[in-house]
Amino acid sequence: MYTIREGKKEDLPKVLELVRELAVYEKAPDEVINTVEMMEKDGFGPHPVFGFFVAVKTETQEIIGTSIYYYRYSTWKGKRLYLEDLIVTETERGNGAGKLLFDRTLAKTLEEGCSGMSWQVLDWNTPAINFYQKYGADLDGEWVNCNLQENQIKELLQMQ
Repeated sequence: MYTIREGKKEDLPKVLELVRELAVYEKAPDEVINTVEMMEKDGFGPHPVFGFFVAVKTETQEIIGTSIYYYRYSTWKGKRLYLEDLIVTETERGNGAGKLLFDRTLAKTLEEGCSGMSWQVLDWNTPAINFYQKYGADLDGEWVNCNLQENQIKELLQMQ
């Protein structure tokens, strides 16, 4: 029903569409500032900072899902794969594409010699939490996420 493959530059418009769909689902549609051009530079430029897989519906060849990842370094655990987003379009959820994408991303973790994979899930996203619990994932509610946006950083650095 689905084929999982490495993402290509020409997939980026559809992948960004899926990212926007996720942002709506997560009640943050105005937070997406990324563009296809930024993704081309960041994923296919001289120093790629992310990779991705796509789920393609076999009968229509339509991209219906994506798994976007990058590498991080843990001082405690070494090289890790970080799953930034696992997205399946709403009409295809529950049909197995998410499992195929997640399994392929897990395999990539091992192929790249990573000590494990990390990701986040919103505490109210029960379907996603249930999905990850089926894998026996450790859902740590202790850590607090911290972020500064570009404009905040600029302001802070101008203050010094």
